Amino acid sequence: MQLLERMLAMSPERRSAVPVVLLVLLALLAGWWLGVRSRTTPALPEPPPMTFEQASTQLRTSSEAFAAVAKIATPSVVNISAATIIPGRRSPLFDDPLFRYFFGDDDIPFRQPERVVRSLGSGVIVSRDGLILTNNHVIAGASRISVTLADGRRFSDVQVVGTDPATDLALLRIRANNLPAIKWGDSRALEVGEWVLAIGNPYGLSQTVTAGIVSAKGRRDVGISVYEDFIQTDAAINPGNSGGALVNIRGELVGINTAILSQSGGNVGIGFAVPSHEARRVMELLLREGRVSRGWLGIIPARVEEGAIQGVVVANLFRNSPADLAGLDIDDIILECNGRRVTSPGELKNMIASMPAGTEVTLLVQRGTERGRVRLRVADHPTDRFGRPVPGI
Repeated sequence: MQLLERMLAMSPERRSAVPVVLLVLLALLAGWWLGVRSRTTPALPEPPPMTFEQASTQLRTSSEAFAAVAKIATPSVVNISAATIIPGRRSPLFDDPLFRYFFGDDDIPFRQPERVVRSLGSGVIVSRDGLILTNNHVIAGASRISVTLADGRRFSDVQVVGTDPATDLALLRIRANNLPAIKWGDSRALEVGEWVLAIGNPYGLSQTVTAGIVSAKGRRDVGISVYEDFIQTDAAINPGNSGGALVNIRGELVGINTAILSQSGGNVGIGFAVPSHEARRVMELLLREGRVSRGWLGIIPARVEEGAIQGVVVANLFRNSPADLAGLDIDDIILECNGRRVTSPGELKNMIASMPAGTEVTLLVQRGTERGRVRLRVADHPTDRFGRPVPGI
């Protein structure tokens, strides 16, 4: 109170200087407190710079790890040679009666000769008794198939156990025992950025190993196969790598190398592999049933383009399909499948395809402004006269 009376008794000039003095005192006190605090709280020491020896040790450790993985996995990767015989054909000129009138019916001088088209690829030994996984496009239409192991043994009596063009996978068998079967890994546990190695026979150069990382997972709508859920990697994959192994840092199979995205045909750091969990499922179905059956709703899908709504639009329906019989209609939007959000046609397609025929499915559907749940049983995905799955989900 006395201090306030003294301040009021001051002249106006002296009273105006008081706030300035107080601010200066506060600034001095703050500086003193920060100085004391900095002396009582020691700063964290900076880590010492890495020495050349330490850096060399880390690089040597990484190099040794890659070498160990290659040593484990390469014996399980084989070279596949496929030969397709294209029979000779007579010249189309002999379809012209006037030509036959002048030259007769002897078409031998004009016949196109028989041709043999050869292709090279890779495969992975997945059982000790001779089962080999590869890409379907490596052996599709082949008249003769031969397999060469890493130890140089060659097998010409190769059985095609089954093929699945929809995922571009094929299962072969050779007559051999005690083979170096690769160990299965869990592709679902892969993380983006994780190291992987691609092993195969690019351009016929056997047992080639390249390294890279997982660039992305769940790549769909790439346009390579009907059902796509690819692992993307920047490990170099080139022609001849198809059907080879993509392995993790423990030497476990996490993918079957399938294709590259390139305008030149060479590697540009964008390669794709079928994940091991899908490859294993296809293999088991081919062994058990000789074919791969997939679920089917009977819709032609389209992606939703309406603001915040995410889902799949029913663009069209197959008559008497499960979706049609359950009451779905054109322009309905499928938001969920068995409680899981659906964000794209490719995602819904893979979900339904993984279900065997007869599986009950619950869909959350939006029609206009109303939402409701629809229950139905998926059917077996029908095929066309060429054996290809009909379009749609």
